[in-house]
Amino acid sequence: MTKLSRGAALPLFILAVWELSSRLGVMTYESLSYPSAIAAAGWAALLDGSILESTWETCQSALLGLALGAVVGVALGAVVGLSRLASRAAGPTFDALRAIPSVALMPLGLLLFGWGLAMEVVVVAYACCWPIMIATSAAVRGVEPRLLEVADALEMSFAARLRKIVLPAAFARIGVGVRVALGIALVVAVTIEIAVNPRGLGYALVLAQQSLRPDVMFAQILWLALIGFALNALLSTVDGGARGEGSGA
Repeated sequence: MTKLSRGAALPLFILAVWELSSRLGVMTYESLSYPSAIAAAGWAALLDGSILESTWETCQSALLGLALGAVVGVALGAVVGLSRLASRAAGPTFDALRAIPSVALMPLGLLLFGWGLAMEVVVVAYACCWPIMIATSAAVRGVEPRLLEVADALEMSFAARLRKIVLPAAFARIGVGVRVALGIALVVAVTIEIAVNPRGLGYALVLAQQSLRPDVMFAQILWLALIGFALNALLSTVDGGARGEGSGA
């Protein structure tokens, strides 16, 4: 028995019990639906394009927010990691800001940007910034000191030192922070859409709940799981390819 088949045995068993229990009336359709109905609802949503449109809106917000958060997080983490003075001066401020839940900024985001893409991107970026900043600062502090001595000997500017020595050496550990932030980006984007922003998969879940369509809700939840898995796999592939190129160089 292969690893894949062993891993699929338990989920398939649960689905079979779920389907049979629903068909026999042990579980009520109104509250839980059943796997075959969920599969049919998901297929219908794919055919009419509604789930793909919602997916585009959610991924747009999550990925743009992740990109913005990564730029800010890497920049701040590099500065804090390279400069003890900056770490001591800005550390307490960053710790206080990091303690603010990102979803608590939704009312402020609505006030500043209104409903739509901009508000969602900014809140997602805020959530993604901190794990990337922490990973970057730790990675930068772990850079081989002799590399920094070479930069001093060559009288490199701060920007050149960062671009040519520090970030390439710390790339692998920064990638871990980005992968963590990717999951956060998707969670925060969907949360915002459920709570306040009428767009994307989060809002589609709300509409399905209000329409008493648990089959559609479950289909969208499973679709979200597939999206998260696919994005993480893609990022892992990119990260692994970059490490391979770096080792080959």
